[in-house]
Amino acid sequence: MLQTLNYSFIGAGFLVLALAYFLKVRLSGDYKKAQKTIRDAQRKADSLISQKMKEAESSLAKKEKGRLRKLSSREEELRKQENAYNKRISKLDARLEALDKKEEKIKVLDGNLQEKEKAVEEKSAKVDEIISAQNEKLSQIAGYSKEEALDVLMNNLLEKAREGVARKINDIEQEVKDNAKERSAKILAETVQKLAVDYASDSVVSVINLPSDEMKGRVIGREGRNIRTFEKETGVDVIVDDTPGAIVLSCFSAVRREIASHAMHKLIEDGRIHPARIEEVVRKSTAEIERRIENYGKKACLKMNVGNIPKNIVNLIGRLHYRTSYGQNVLKHSMEAGWIAGMIAAELGLNQRLARRAGFLHDIGKAIDHEVEGTHAIIGANFAKKNGENQVIVDAIRAHHEEVESTNVYCPIVQAADAISGARPGARREVLESYVERLDKLEEIAGSIDGVKQTFAVQAGRELRVIVNPEKIKEDNCAFLVEDIVGKIESEMQYPGQIKVTVIRENRMSGIAK
Repeated sequence: MLQTLNYSFIGAGFLVLALAYFLKVRLSGDYKKAQKTIRDAQRKADSLISQKMKEAESSLAKKEKGRLRKLSSREEELRKQENAYNKRISKLDARLEALDKKEEKIKVLDGNLQEKEKAVEEKSAKVDEIISAQNEKLSQIAGYSKEEALDVLMNNLLEKAREGVARKINDIEQEVKDNAKERSAKILAETVQKLAVDYASDSVVSVINLPSDEMKGRVIGREGRNIRTFEKETGVDVIVDDTPGAIVLSCFSAVRREIASHAMHKLIEDGRIHPARIEEVVRKSTAEIERRIENYGKKACLKMNVGNIPKNIVNLIGRLHYRTSYGQNVLKHSMEAGWIAGMIAAELGLNQRLARRAGFLHDIGKAIDHEVEGTHAIIGANFAKKNGENQVIVDAIRAHHEEVESTNVYCPIVQAADAISGARPGARREVLESYVERLDKLEEIAGSIDGVKQTFAVQAGRELRVIVNPEKIKEDNCAFLVEDIVGKIESEMQYPGQIKVTVIRENRMSGIAK
């Protein structure tokens, strides 16, 4: 409307101007020209007013369309919200109906339960009446009072319960015995699968260093004939891979691996590697290693002073030089076990030489356990018996891992000696990093306490010595300090055996005489 008024004012202005001009023309005498001018001005004013009116109508139409579009969009949004709201109301109605149904079912079940409880109470009352009547009859028949009959009945029930428990225990024990072998075999198999890689890489391979990678080709030979001949003669697998300057010999038999290693070194030093030369060198190496085995066995027997030992057993003892158990050399372990068994027998007033011989020979089965079926204890006992050893020694060898029951006093002596030798600190392999970490942790725990001056983990971590500052820690407080350190060690560390904690408080005074 404002725009229309503006346009009207504009038209009126043009008319005023035209009238003024007309008066001017009329006054000047040019009346016709003034009329023409007025008509032109009127026409232009009408045209301008018409144009402005059209533009105003167009603008108003666009604004109306935009407003209608917004209203339509808002209506659509409200319609969607209304639909969603209706759906939620429908779902809530459905849930309410389901809850109502469940409530009705619960009420029905509650009623049934109350009825059943009443029935049970009635039956229980009837049972009590029957039991009471029977007890009275029993007391009348047996001449017992009610209390005496009750005691007899209770004793009978307890006796039956004990018999049932005993049978159940026997059944459980029998089931455990039946399943023990299978379960233990499964556990061992899973353990071997987890540890076989690390064990094999450390215990069943030998690395041969080569002067150059060119030597690998000579070891393999034309079309692999050299390596095939070597594996056939030694019974050892030769692994030639991308490892620079080295090849690997792999075999579970330590003796055969030693023969192959000796022969390979000889071939590499000589440089002449062909099938005939390989066969010759392997024969010489076999003879050389057999002589070494015999010498190792004889020297060990002489050191142990156990009397005459059959040659076949001496050979097995020498073979133990090339066998390890958890990183411990089995020949040295056997000698240690022999000496320990002899000392235990001496303290007990028994035959020292017999005990030392039994301890010395207890692991001879490990020299051939990869060639003969069975455990090394059983294999060693059978071999010793076959070669004329005393039955006491044979039984001690067979029982040293408690696979069979002990039959004489020397069996537990050999068991103890075997355990003591294996448990000696440093005897068997332990991961160096974890060992050092445990020692550092011990010293760190004690050093974190105020007043501690120095800490020392000694005896392979089995003792911790703590030196305190005497000015900060009083004599009476040393006992409390020991308890604090022990408590921290027990709560923060995992360790085998026991750890002894010793607190040292010392005042040192010195002077200089001039």
